[in-house]
Amino acid sequence: MELKTDTSIDAMYEAGQVVANALTAVRNAADVGVSLLELDQVAREALRAAGATSPFLGYRPSFAPTPFPAVICASVNDAIVHGIPDGYRLRDGDLVSIDCGAQLGGWAGDSAISFTVGTPRPTDVTLIETAERALAAGIGAAVVGNRIGDIAHAIGTVCRAGGYGIMEDFGGHGISRRMHEDPGVPNEGRPGRGMPLRHGMVFAIEPMLIAGGTDTYHTAPDGWTLRTNDGSRAAHTEHTVAITENGPRVLTARRTA
Repeated sequence: MELKTDTSIDAMYEAGQVVANALTAVRNAADVGVSLLELDQVAREALRAAGATSPFLGYRPSFAPTPFPAVICASVNDAIVHGIPDGYRLRDGDLVSIDCGAQLGGWAGDSAISFTVGTPRPTDVTLIETAERALAAGIGAAVVGNRIGDIAHAIGTVCRAGGYGIMEDFGGHGISRRMHEDPGVPNEGRPGRGMPLRHGMVFAIEPMLIAGGTDTYHTAPDGWTLRTNDGSRAAHTEHTVAITENGPRVLTARRTA
C-alpha cells in the first residue's frame, strides 16, 4: 500500500471536499417527488463545477455485467448499496443512501450518506444514527499503531449492539490514485489482527447496516443493486480517512452551517 506524503494527503483532501460538497448538494435537493436521475444530475454539476471527474461513471468491477452509468449510487429503502439512479421519484418516508466519488488532480475521494425524505420512521432514524456511530467508531480506531482489525472490530461492535446485520463480503478499502485499492477494511473483525496502520495510509471506511439483523443480501436483476434478503431497510455511511501521527484525518468531512 502506497504511503502518502503530507502533501499528497492535502491533495486528497481537495478531492474529498469535492465529494463532500456534491453529497451536500444532493442531500439538499432530495425531496418528495424528486427523481434519482435528478439527484445524479445535481452531483454531476457539482463535480463539473469543481473540475473533477467521476470514478463511478463507467466503472466495471469483475462482478458487474455492465459499466456503472451514473456518478452516484442511489440506494432506497431495502437497497443497501450500488443502486443505479433511475426515474424513481422519492416518496414520503423513503430511506435514501447516496454514495459518491470524485477524481481530482490524480487523487480519488469516496464518501456516502444516508438520510430520510419527508416524515421519517423512528426505526430509520435509529438505524442511520447507529450507522453514523459505527463510522465514527471505525474512524476513532484508525490510528497509528492499531491494525485494520481494530477498525473492523470497532464498527462491528456498534452494529451488533444495535441488533443490526452486517453485509457479508463488502466493506471499506484502500484509496489513493484509484477509488478501490487493497487492502479491504471489513465491517467486523477481531482486534489486533491485520495490517498495522502507519502514517500516510488512506482508507475508505464504510459501515453498511441491515435493519432486520441478518447478514444476507442478493443482487437485483440490474446486476448492480444489492438488496436485503428479508426486505428490511439498510443504511450506508462512508468517509475517506488518512492515518496520521496526529490522529485520523477525515478527508471527506462535510462542512456544517
